[in-house]
Amino acid sequence: MSKLWKKPGQGPNPAIEKYTVGSDYIFDRELILFDVRASAAHAKALQKAGILTQQELERLELALRDLEKEFADGKTEIKREDEDCHTVIENYLTEKLGDLGKKIHTGRSRNDQVLVALRLYMKDRLFAIERGCAELAGRFLDFAEKYQDVAMPGYSHTQQAMLGSVGHYFSAYAESLIDDAEFLVAIRKHIDKNPLGSAAGFGTAIPVDREETTKELEFAALQINSLYCQNSRGKFESAFLEGVVQVMMTLGKFASDLILFTSREFDFFHADDSIVTGSSIMPQKRNLDVLEIMRGNLSVVVANQLAVKEISKNLISGYSRDLQLIKKPLFESVDIVLGSLEAAKIVLRGLSPKKDSIAAKIQPDIYAADIANTLVLEKGIPFRDAYSEALTTVAGHTADPKKNLASKTVVGSPGNLQIDALRKRAAMHL
Repeated sequence: MSKLWKKPGQGPNPAIEKYTVGSDYIFDRELILFDVRASAAHAKALQKAGILTQQELERLELALRDLEKEFADGKTEIKREDEDCHTVIENYLTEKLGDLGKKIHTGRSRNDQVLVALRLYMKDRLFAIERGCAELAGRFLDFAEKYQDVAMPGYSHTQQAMLGSVGHYFSAYAESLIDDAEFLVAIRKHIDKNPLGSAAGFGTAIPVDREETTKELEFAALQINSLYCQNSRGKFESAFLEGVVQVMMTLGKFASDLILFTSREFDFFHADDSIVTGSSIMPQKRNLDVLEIMRGNLSVVVANQLAVKEISKNLISGYSRDLQLIKKPLFESVDIVLGSLEAAKIVLRGLSPKKDSIAAKIQPDIYAADIANTLVLEKGIPFRDAYSEALTTVAGHTADPKKNLASKTVVGSPGNLQIDALRKRAAMHL
């Protein structure tokens, strides 16, 4: 195994090498296949620049495909002594192809290698998270449609405010996830720029065609200034993580609500055995640990985005090794959000509203605002006067919850959820 930077003479102290490599060799397991793809595109650019012959290009492409398969089959690994996936790729090609393998790094640096691999990784994961949001939104809409006539208190300042419904509540989360998916599309458009060919940040005299590698790697645009390519690292990852944070904010709020609504004090929803755990000392306990972890993971992802910003902020222009440390919060956050989206689907399958229990919790004064609105519509009196009159009549008021819900027909209200319109928006992200 040869270090790409190794020079004649003694290398660093093993403890220093262990410290600087850290866990990078583990995280690069997420990147190697993207790096292989970028290496193939770079090889084509070298052939076009006259560095490689057509035959040499074909041999490199075949070897890269072999490496891809060997890694997928577990026959090739990234070890601590390799440092990173870039070293594994070059050493593999050199071992298989001799001097030809040594040509692959012509006109590029590990700096633009990691940039392009991370950019491809983020694009790929944005698609996966976007689709996960749309799929979960569909599940929320199914739940909302099924229970749209089940009345449920709506809350303001954590106090009963106005009558809502289970359908109204769950479709709110569907629309939130659809908005999250649309935001992810915007982030993908922002980061969909090719940094390959920027080398160490100062360009290269090797005439690689960056426009061609942009097309080959299916980037929407070329990131032009080679120094900015380096300076954008950390900024682009932070933008990516903002999308992840928004998704987790949706899921975290849902988790927090359901923890409350499934408690004995509220007793709005039943959670079946597939989504609960127990206590080691209290036999009666049925705990929604999955939602507590989901709620806590929002804080983890927010902290991870902050870590990326803190690590990369105010570094001098160009590459600094500090940037290696942003891989952990990036990859961890992706695992969290994808796992949370899947867990939320399972939670929805295990929930059902407890209609009688919900109805028993609805307090008579929840209709006060509705009484005021009715007085405005039927008697034409000013709302502020209706507001005062409603306060004196609400105690003896009786109402049919279903009729109350049906009367609220303004778009987005409990009587007009626009579920079909939301389904169409969600379908655009599948």
